[in-house]
Amino acid sequence: MNKKKEFNQILKNIKNIKIQGAKNIAKAALKAYFLFPTKSSKKKLLYLRPTEPMLERVLNLAEKNSKEKILEHFKISQNKINNLVYKLIKNKDVVFTHCHSTNVVNALVYTRKKRKKFEVYNTETRPLFQGRKTAKELKKEGIKVTMFVDSALGIALSKELGTKKVSKVFLGADALTKKGIINKVGSEVIAKIAKSEKIPVFIVADSWKFSRKFVPIEQRKLNEVWDKAPKNIKIRNPAFEFVDKKYITKIITEQGVLSYEKFWRKVK
Repeated sequence: MNKKKEFNQILKNIKNIKIQGAKNIAKAALKAYFLFPTKSSKKKLLYLRPTEPMLERVLNLAEKNSKEKILEHFKISQNKINNLVYKLIKNKDVVFTHCHSTNVVNALVYTRKKRKKFEVYNTETRPLFQGRKTAKELKKEGIKVTMFVDSALGIALSKELGTKKVSKVFLGADALTKKGIINKVGSEVIAKIAKSEKIPVFIVADSWKFSRKFVPIEQRKLNEVWDKAPKNIKIRNPAFEFVDKKYITKIITEQGVLSYEKFWRKVK
């Protein structure tokens, strides 16, 4: 594949969610940018995912840094996050997660490899079912997984109909703002229910996702929800939503396990 075809294929894969997760998107964009390191390339890549501050950060860094130096940050950051999550999880914990977060999945896999025994409840995450990706990756590493349909969030988090008591909620984040995070739609409901059930909510994310700017909520294609829907039926498909910091117990980044206020003071 020539460079132009490879560049366009990466753009297509990011736009169509074949590449997903803020870190994976950032890495793919970095690869594309270094194929054609121009302002035009940067503009095209930024246009694809306006809700990804990490994407903007790595492309800004790419103008003055090598690809290898930027990628090294991701490795160091994930290793630190892995160790912090490992210390938080106890044997017999039931961990709840939503959608697919590379930071969360890698940290859970690391914890399992360190011989801690726990299980995971997760959501299918409609309409693109990213939760299935999470479930497959965790199961492959010997982690017991129970998946719930999205509308069964209350049952999953409230110890109903034979479910176990959830010990901790681990959510990823696409953006870290001053007042809270932006993550996959459904995250706010999870955080609210968790707080009412006195379950701690931990955000697991690379600090490079923080943004001082306004982060728009991406509206995805309607046919993801209902392809060839009858005429005159309105469909809304927000991909993300805001979760207020008041619902967040701690944020786990390479900076440490911090309250949201302490984290923001540290990175801003």
